Amino acid sequence: MTSNPWDTEAATFDDQPDHGLRDPVVRAAWKELLLPLIPAAPAKIIDLGCGTGSLSLLLAEAGHDVCGIDLSARMLDIARTKAAGIDVDFRQGDAADPPTTQTYDVVLVRHVLWALPDPDAALGKWVGLLNPGGRLVLVEGRWFTGAGLTRDECRTLVAAHRRETDVSLLDDPALWGKEIGDERYLLLSRY
Repeated sequence: MTSNPWDTEAATFDDQPDHGLRDPVVRAAWKELLLPLIPAAPAKIIDLGCGTGSLSLLLAEAGHDVCGIDLSARMLDIARTKAAGIDVDFRQGDAADPPTTQTYDVVLVRHVLWALPDPDAALGKWVGLLNPGGRLVLVEGRWFTGAGLTRDECRTLVAAHRRETDVSLLDDPALWGKEIGDERYLLLSRY
């Protein structure tokens, strides 16, 4: 397995409250946010750019059939360790071009779209992974550093592939383990 820049981040990645979901308040906030957006268990979910697998595990623990994809072998090693005893299919691969021929009820992607060289092409592939009536769930933002996508930019990108794009701001400090001053949001597309 080849190394990539995210491999060097793996050892400390979960130190961020919203990455590791170690804080029970942060974990509960993500659970409260995501579970109502997901069809009844056992929905088939792919978590693209899953990192150390925190959201994959959260959804698998709720009874869903989850596949987590990440480019970083080290991130996936941590995810597999965290998943001991929990059935999650973790695979190494590019989130922009997922290594799967299966289809899913939900495509979940957190903080990945903004970093891709061709977000439109990636969205086309992601939408192609959805079963009829499937849901695209994106968690994105435009951060204080200037990086990222505004909610309007993200909505425009998704609208080229899907009819519906509902956006909700994610400004609750419980989700992040701290107060935030930048634009963070969730985009849900059902059709």
